[in-house]
Amino acid sequence: MPIIKAGNINLSYETYGDGEPLLLIMGFGMSGAGWIPSLPFLSGFKCIYFDNRGTGLSDKPEGIYTVEGMADDASNLMRALGIAKAKVFGVSMGGMIAQELTLRHPEQVAKVVLGCTMAGGPTTKMAAPEILDKLITGSKIMATDPEKGFDILMPLLMPAEFTAAHPEIKAMMVAGAKMMPPTPPETADRAMLGVAQFNAYDRLPQIKCPVLIVHGDKDVLVLPENAKLIKSRIPQAELYMIAGAGHAFQVTDPVGSFQKIVDWLKH
Repeated sequence: MPIIKAGNINLSYETYGDGEPLLLIMGFGMSGAGWIPSLPFLSGFKCIYFDNRGTGLSDKPEGIYTVEGMADDASNLMRALGIAKAKVFGVSMGGMIAQELTLRHPEQVAKVVLGCTMAGGPTTKMAAPEILDKLITGSKIMATDPEKGFDILMPLLMPAEFTAAHPEIKAMMVAGAKMMPPTPPETADRAMLGVAQFNAYDRLPQIKCPVLIVHGDKDVLVLPENAKLIKSRIPQAELYMIAGAGHAFQVTDPVGSFQKIVDWLKH
């Protein structure tokens, strides 16, 4: 992946496909390469995906990785690449970054998809503390033992009945993780501190561009009520709940979910 100076940080990024620009923002602790399995479903776009600070081949500075700072990273990346305006698709923490990008730099965002995410602040419906503990523990282990890491993370990402019916999923995810640059364990702590401070709830009505909220109705990591909270703050937003899907909603029905997202992005 090429490296480019984006503001005061070096970010690793990649592009895929042809068409209008679509900026893809990955979630907690994962390299932007986590988008690779989704790329064939996003035809008609020039997809730009990148490693958030602290992940992949991007710089890993000291201190808290605030959502606002990572949104500015994304904005600076677009500027460095000469992209004046793009459609944006963020998942999980990437959806929080997408909210901040749209709020802080509205001129750069044509449309935004907010996947399996939350608005932050006191109204957020948080997962149980043991779920969040498993997220941090599993994320830290991924760097040295993806097999064990996914044993912890898989129940947070997908419903048990889905993984039981598709035992091949874990092997595919482990193989994918082994091809990505490992994320250092301290990134999990730095990013979680940033997520804990994030609060866009009061500002969400300022978003004027079209918004699509996508969420699995069996998400145990970012509870589905959060999608409805975001919708309540952005009246023009469209809400797409995926029945039977967990946090990794795109895994449950990749063809159907991406068809809906792509159709919405194109029209």
